[in-house]
Amino acid sequence: MTAQEIVSQLTLEEKASLCSGKDFWTLKSVEPLGLSSIMVTDGPHGLRKQEGSSDQLGINRSVPATCFPAASGSVCSFSRELLYQIGQAMGEECLQEQVSVILGPGVNIKRSPLCGRNFEYFSEDPYITGELAAALIQGVQSTGVGTSLKHYAVNNQEKSRFTCNSVVDERALREIYLTGFEIAVKKAQPWTIMCSYNQVNGLYASEHKKLLTDILRDEWGFTGLVMTDWGAVNERVEGIKAGLDLEMPGSGGFNDAKIVEAVKNGSLDEGILDKTALRLVELILNAQQNRKAGYRYDKAAHHELARKAARESAVLLKNNGDLLPIKQGQGIAVIGAFAKIPRYQGAGSSKINPTQLDSAVDALKAEGVSFEYAPGYTLTPDSAPDPKLIEEACAAAKGKDHAIIFAGLPDEYESEGFDRTTLAMPESHNQLIQAVAKVNPNTSVVLHLGAPVLIPWAQEVKAVLVMYLGGQAAGSAAADLLLGKTSPSGKLAETWPLALEDTPCHRCYPGTARSAEYRESIFVGYRYYDHGNKPVAYPFGYGLSYTQFEYGAMEVSDASFKAGDTLEVSFSIKNTGKVGGAEIAQVYVSPKNTAIFRGVKELKGFERVFLQSGETKTLNITLNTHAFAYYNVPKAGWAVESGEYEILVGASSRDIRLRGTVQVIGDGCEQLLRHQRKTSPEYFDLQVKELAVGDSSFEALYGRKLPPAQRDPQGRVDLNSTLEEVRDRGEAGKKLSALVSRQMAAAFGNAETNDLRLMMERMINEMPLRSLMMMSGGTITPGILDSLVAVLNGQPCTDPALSKLLDV
Repeated sequence: MTAQEIVSQLTLEEKASLCSGKDFWTLKSVEPLGLSSIMVTDGPHGLRKQEGSSDQLGINRSVPATCFPAASGSVCSFSRELLYQIGQAMGEECLQEQVSVILGPGVNIKRSPLCGRNFEYFSEDPYITGELAAALIQGVQSTGVGTSLKHYAVNNQEKSRFTCNSVVDERALREIYLTGFEIAVKKAQPWTIMCSYNQVNGLYASEHKKLLTDILRDEWGFTGLVMTDWGAVNERVEGIKAGLDLEMPGSGGFNDAKIVEAVKNGSLDEGILDKTALRLVELILNAQQNRKAGYRYDKAAHHELARKAARESAVLLKNNGDLLPIKQGQGIAVIGAFAKIPRYQGAGSSKINPTQLDSAVDALKAEGVSFEYAPGYTLTPDSAPDPKLIEEACAAAKGKDHAIIFAGLPDEYESEGFDRTTLAMPESHNQLIQAVAKVNPNTSVVLHLGAPVLIPWAQEVKAVLVMYLGGQAAGSAAADLLLGKTSPSGKLAETWPLALEDTPCHRCYPGTARSAEYRESIFVGYRYYDHGNKPVAYPFGYGLSYTQFEYGAMEVSDASFKAGDTLEVSFSIKNTGKVGGAEIAQVYVSPKNTAIFRGVKELKGFERVFLQSGETKTLNITLNTHAFAYYNVPKAGWAVESGEYEILVGASSRDIRLRGTVQVIGDGCEQLLRHQRKTSPEYFDLQVKELAVGDSSFEALYGRKLPPAQRDPQGRVDLNSTLEEVRDRGEAGKKLSALVSRQMAAAFGNAETNDLRLMMERMINEMPLRSLMMMSGGTITPGILDSLVAVLNGQPCTDPALSKLLDV
C-alpha cells in the first residue's frame, strides 16, 4: 500500500498515536497495516546508540561506533567531498545498528565562542554551514538512512535553552540564523528537521507556524518530517497546527489523547492531522524499504577515514622558522597528558563510544620516533597548576631540539547543557606552556579543543597546531602532521578574538533566564570584526601550510549583473613551495557605497584544491543572485541593492589576493530602509571599541516593543516555570527540588563519565516543570503536574499521589 492508502485506513486514535514516540528512541508501529517501529538516535559526528534498553534520560552506555571529528573541526577542511564521505560512513554504521534516522547535523550559528555546544556546530558563517551540512546529509542519505537537521531555530546558547526567548530582528533571522538551514534543505532535503527548545520572538519553536510551515515548507519546499528535540513540546495541539509532526520521546499517551480530543471537539481540523500522519507514514515506509539485514561496515576503513578527516581539518596557526614538521634525528620532548589521553570529542548527547582511540604518544612510537614524555598536568576537573609536574616537563624539554606540548580544554570546560564563562584555558595548561617555552625556544603547541581560546603565550612559542576535537584518530592524525607525512591544510571557520570583550554580542550574551536579545543583528563573527578592521588573534578563513601558494589570472565573466543572472569567477593557484599541499580559496562579495548596513564582505564561494610542488590549477566559482542579496523586511523578501561590488579572492577574510569588480543592477528596495540611519545609527558605525546598541535602536530594528527580560518572581507558576524559579515557592518547592536531586543522583549512577553527570547537574535547574514527566520515567503524571502547579501557586494539596510523592 502507498502511504496515502495506509493513512486512509488509520483510525483517529492510530493517527494521533503515530505523532509521538514509543519510547526514548523508537517510533510506534501499526503492524496490521505493515508499519513497524523504527529507531532514531543521536549523532551528529558519529552514531550514539544506547546499548540494551533505553533509560528515561538517554545517557546510558552506547554501542561502539566511529567517532569522526566534531563539526567545529571537520568544517575547517572546507571540503564538501570529505563531509559527504563522513556522512556515508555514518549511514553505513546506522545500517548495521538498524538505526533509521541519525540526529544531525547541527547548523546553529556560532554567535559567541562561549556557547557550550559550539563543538557540534560548523561556523559563524551561514554559507559554509549550509554547504557542508548539505554534503553530510547527502552522504548519510545516500545509504538509505535519514538525517535530522537541527536545532531549528535560533538556538545559540545552552543557558536557559528550554525556556529562553530568542529576540532577533527579521533580517538577522533570515540572513544569519536561517540561511544554513535553507541551503541544507534546498540542496539535500533531509528526511527530518528537529525543532529547538527555545522560543523565537515569543513563540516556542515547537509551535511556530511561521518557521515550521510558512518558511520551511512553503518557501523552501521541505518535504520531510519535523520532530521535536527531546521534551521540547509545549502545547501539543498547537504544535500540530503549526507543522510539528513528531513528539520525542512520547508522553505516555497523554498528548496523543489531547490530539484525539481536539479533533473530536473541532479545535483541530482532522485534515491537518492527516497530513501529519502522512509524513510519519512516509518516513516509516522509507526507513523500512532501506533496511539491510545483516549489514556490516568496515571498522578499519572508517577509522582510516576518521584519521584522514582529522588531518584535513587541522589548522596550523603559527610556524615560525619552519619549526614544523619535526626534523629527522632531532631530540624530542613530548609533553602534556592529552598526548597520551587525547581530548577528541565533546560532552553531552553527541558523546560516542569509539571503536578505537589513537594517542599521539603511541602513534609517534609506531613511527619509530624517540622522545622523552612528561604529563605536565593532571586531567582531574579544575586542576590547579602542579609545580612538580611543570618542573618535570621543563627538565624533559631542556636541551632538546624540539619540545611539543599537547594542551587545550578538558572535557568539563565545554558541553551540552551549559556555556563557558571565559575564553581562558586552564592555568595548569597556560603555565606549563610558558614554563617550557622559557627553557626551550623551539616549542610547538598542539591544541585539542572545541572552540576558540585565549593564548597569552602565542609570542613565546614558535608553532601552534589546532586539532579541534579531532575524533578517535586525532592522536595519529596529529603525529602524521607533526612528522610532515601530510601538510596542514585546514582553515578557521570562526574568528579567534583577542578578548571576550571584543565579541559583538558580549554585552547581551547569554542574556537573562527568560530573554536573549540579539542586539548585534547581522554583525556576527567576521562580519563584525572585518567591518571596522578590528584586531583579532586569527581571522576567519586563516590557516598556514608547510608550503606556499600563489594566486593569479583572475577573470570575472561579466562586467554587470542583475537578479537571475549567474557570474563566473575564475582564477589560478600555484603551489610555489617544496612539498605538496592543499589550499582553500575563498570568494567574498563586497558591496561598495551601500545605503544600508551590511558586512564589508561575505563568503559566497570556496574551493579546496590539492597541488603538488610547482603545480598550477584553475578554479571556477559560480555566484548567483543570492550572493548579492540581502533580506529586505518591508518588502518581506530578498532584495538586491544597485551599485558596484568587489569580488574578492583570498586565503582568508583578511588575506585578499585578487580583486575584481561588477556593476549590479538592483531593485531599489534599499530605499525602504533609509530611515534606519536615524532610528538605529549604531549599526552604521562599527568603528567604536565595543558594539553597544541602545534599547530604542534595537526596538526600532526589531519592529515591535521588546518583551520583558525577566519573569516576575512573584508571578503565577505554570508548566514553563523552571525548577530554579519554584525552588523557593514554599515547602512544596523545596521538597520538589530535593526529589529531583535524588532522582538525578540515582540516574547518574549509570552515566558514562563525569562530564555527562556535570552536564545534567548544570542544566537540571533550568528545565521547565513540564520536563518532569520525561525525566521521571512515568513517576510524575500529567495529573500530578497540574496538582503540583496548583500547590506551588499557594493552593492546598488535594492530590494523594502528589502528597505521597512530596510528602506534603
